[in-house]
Amino acid sequence: MLQKQDLIDIARTEMPFGKYAGRLLIDLPEEYLLWFAKKEFPKGRLGHLMALTLEIKIEGLEGLVKPLKKQ
Repeated sequence: MLQKQDLIDIARTEMPFGKYAGRLLIDLPEEYLLWFAKKEFPKGRLGHLMALTLEIKIEGLEGLVKPLKKQ
């Protein structure tokens, strides 16, 4: 189930490794998240947030998350 804190974390958490290290989860390309979905998302909170980010992008709901980014 999607929680308010999940949306905040998706908007403010940076990808800690890989090609897009330092980029906020909500700003990751959908193709990158789809690649992880095929291979396997990381374990733990990061993987959970990445999977939710993919669902948000697929459903076209990015507009709900982007206003939560820190200015």
